Amino acid sequence: MHPWAALAAAGGSTVGLAAWALFESQWVEFAEIELPLPGLAPELDGLRILHLSDFHLGKLSFNARALRKAVAWAEARDADLVAITGDLVTRRRGEPALERALERLLAGSPVFAVLGNHDVAESRDPFVERTDAGRSLGAALLADSSASLEARGVRIQVAGVDPAALMQGRARPEELADPFASLRILLCHFPEVVDRLPPGAFHLVLAGHTHGGQICVPFPGGKLRLEHLGARYWEGVYRRPGGTLHVSRGLGTSFVPFRFLARPQATELVLRGA
Repeated sequence: MHPWAALAAAGGSTVGLAAWALFESQWVEFAEIELPLPGLAPELDGLRILHLSDFHLGKLSFNARALRKAVAWAEARDADLVAITGDLVTRRRGEPALERALERLLAGSPVFAVLGNHDVAESRDPFVERTDAGRSLGAALLADSSASLEARGVRIQVAGVDPAALMQGRARPEELADPFASLRILLCHFPEVVDRLPPGAFHLVLAGHTHGGQICVPFPGGKLRLEHLGARYWEGVYRRPGGTLHVSRGLGTSFVPFRFLARPQATELVLRGA
């Protein structure tokens, strides 16, 4: 092959891959997962929790479009509660989009959320800005605090971890756990929090942060995940002594506006008695 022809072919392949990765960044996967939980109260069998994460609004990307698709799907699902696990706004110009999404979500279900490291400007991403995402969340924001609600005649506790406190080693999420709640849920941006919890602290731990690797390279036996290379928990469900962990791939992108073999995700967890 002539060198110029080889160069043109390589350039065409690169453009094609970039176009696909841009398309995949807004190709939201809507998943429903039946999740058995040890110790779940019989009254809560079938309870539905919508888990969203990692919007990264305000960047030059398709992140806002992915969020709009997820919110429209959520409105049709009518979940019992919505859990959002951080990295909501990367640049301040994304705050109006967050407020619009929250308004729509709150119209249908109770919403609880925590911030992520991008929200408090603790990131290697050179474009990150400290934002007022916490103000937008209002009463829904849990920062080393918890809230309770009643569903089906029993009490559910939702606790949340402040990302700055966790990164600085000050967070003690196990001290938030209410032993009298029929269901204890912990929200934390970072999945590894589950390894800090004593056995049985929470029934369910929800997290994000890793984007499922965001850009993944297939190889025999799996795939190389280029975002957060040292992560222990990438995506999906993990059984750990401190609780059952679900890690969302999230909806947005960081650093670059691409995803490859790691589609954005919105998940409805349907709780079942183990």
